Amino acid sequence: MDNVVKLECHDVIVVITIDSPPVNALSSAVCGGILQCVKAAIADPQVKAIVLTCAGRTFIVGGDITEFDKPPKPAGWDELLASLESSPKPIVAAIHGNALGGGLELALVCHFRVATKDAKLGLPEVKLGFLPGGGGTQRLPRAVGPELAVKMIVGGDPIGAADALANGLIEEIVDSPAAGGEAFARKVLAQKRPLRGLRDDDSKIAAAKADRSIFTNSVAALTKKARGLEAPFAAAEAVGYAIDLPFDEGLKKARERSVKLVPSDQSKAQRYAFFAEREANKVAGVPEGTKGRPVNRVAILGAGTMGGGVAMSFANAGIPVTLIGTGEERLKRGMNIMQRNWEATAARGGIPADAPAKRMALINGVVGIENVGNADLVIEAVFETMAVKKEVFGKLDQFAKPGALLASNTSYLNIDEIANSTKRPQDVLGMHFFSPAHVMKLCEIVRGPRTAPDALMTAVEISSQIAKVPVVVGLCDGFVGNRMYDQGGKQAGKLLFDGALPQQVDAALTKFGMPMGPFVMGDLAGNDIGWLSRKDRGVKSEIADALCEAGRFGQKTGKGWYRYEAGSRTPIPDPEVAMLIDHTLTRLGRKRRAVSEEEIIERVMYPIINEGARILEEGIAARAGDIDVVWLYGFGWPIYRGGPMYYADQIGLDKVLAKMRELQAAVGDEFKPAALLEKLVAEGKKFADFEQPA
Repeated sequence: MDNVVKLECHDVIVVITIDSPPVNALSSAVCGGILQCVKAAIADPQVKAIVLTCAGRTFIVGGDITEFDKPPKPAGWDELLASLESSPKPIVAAIHGNALGGGLELALVCHFRVATKDAKLGLPEVKLGFLPGGGGTQRLPRAVGPELAVKMIVGGDPIGAADALANGLIEEIVDSPAAGGEAFARKVLAQKRPLRGLRDDDSKIAAAKADRSIFTNSVAALTKKARGLEAPFAAAEAVGYAIDLPFDEGLKKARERSVKLVPSDQSKAQRYAFFAEREANKVAGVPEGTKGRPVNRVAILGAGTMGGGVAMSFANAGIPVTLIGTGEERLKRGMNIMQRNWEATAARGGIPADAPAKRMALINGVVGIENVGNADLVIEAVFETMAVKKEVFGKLDQFAKPGALLASNTSYLNIDEIANSTKRPQDVLGMHFFSPAHVMKLCEIVRGPRTAPDALMTAVEISSQIAKVPVVVGLCDGFVGNRMYDQGGKQAGKLLFDGALPQQVDAALTKFGMPMGPFVMGDLAGNDIGWLSRKDRGVKSEIADALCEAGRFGQKTGKGWYRYEAGSRTPIPDPEVAMLIDHTLTRLGRKRRAVSEEEIIERVMYPIINEGARILEEGIAARAGDIDVVWLYGFGWPIYRGGPMYYADQIGLDKVLAKMRELQAAVGDEFKPAALLEKLVAEGKKFADFEQPA
């Protein structure tokens, strides 16, 4: 048992404790240990009941996914589940922390379940691209009903102990898992309760058998955002088996689906993303054991769209915010927008009805930078120019308390130059939130050359606390995300000069899996922003300039690269834009040609990958996985493709390099391959193999 599972006898009660840090995952050693202990307890005539619990901070969080691609070992999963379910002696699963995936499936084959009040129970396998493999798709609908089971299995979101109790997933909420489980087991024996198994209990799926719309409506609501993903639809089918088929037949068909999904390209990509996100928390160059500074209050400078979204993110996590506007009118407008956003979410059932008032109460709206004095973290979200940023940070020296972390939300600007405006450069860094900040999960943590290690860890820890995914990046124009995106955006614009239409480019990229194409995004952001920037820099882009000269600024004017009906954000292809492109090309002496979907993907995506290689070369990102996390959570890269660097590895870096050389010859030196790309191909390696020099 390798000491990962222990058995203790408390007169007639056996307590089996799993102790496999950090999260008690169901490795082969753990499964074998549980099975051995259960068999011993069943065989012992003195034992009347069994309690299954865990040491440490959590119950079982699922299978050990590092073993998924390895050959199975003895002490199989099926044998363990069968032993628990068929036990002639009552088995109580005593849960604390998280009971997820295989952990919840293990608990479902026990006769009874109890949990502490802070416990979470769920089947999140769909988020890793496969299905629960231990009968959860058949037992959970019988435990809680198909409607809630769909939310937990197809959506992959856990529920808390209170909901679990209300829906029959657990029998009691206890103060302590081991003691509470043992007390409940004694109650079962004293009351001579019959053993409760889910295999033959169809009472909670009877209504769905009579009216299948209960199930289909729940599925429709949860799969509408699952475009391109296989697992959510397979999960829905598997839950449907619980309604339509006898238990054993449903279990067999669900397992067949699960077995096919685990080795699939999508599941491999989703598991890669899972590990990449966790690796991103490992910050290079920070002494081991470095802790962040305490953050009890945050001040945010700027009550516009970005500042308001950042304020909402902190209030969502229960952290008090001082929101500082430049004037009463702007501040009031920003506060009203936050209120309306939360009320709309509450109306949809996304948060409790009383949440908007509680969260607004955490935000103190004031005017004047002098109000930052009691904040442990100050985030600047003002106009994106160096002069304005420097002025703000210069004033922060006067008003921010010693040791306060000073962060800029800049998208492109040099953090170290901003830090020069203060006498405390060690406290300055970037916290680049992506818009809308209260929705998007990414936070690029920009490390300046003088940023103190504990300041860096403060930003990482607080980002995680507010449900963001932090990625530490180095100093360069645009950091990681925007620097790479600009290369793809530039090529999207150039495709118009070769004959592609905006809707063709956008359609190819959304089919690839991106949430929207660059031209829809331009209309959303406002095409005039880029136009004014080009004017300031003396740069021309004839088609985009002609669009703006025609007053087509995007959604705000009802027409841009597309046209928009009054009150609608749905882009409608506009023949006037095709004519504008044709006229511009004629004036430039160019002719349109057919542009394929494959060419669009290669022309846009390969420069993004190539720029990622340069970013690794320069040490701006620590790992290829960090770059992929930036794209997954900052730009909506389809998770089933893993991220641009993972995607390139799957294509084959030799093929990417060959295409880059071909495009360099045909289009120009903007397709010149990065030195790292050439080096890795010469060495027969992937981006995943790259390690930064020590």
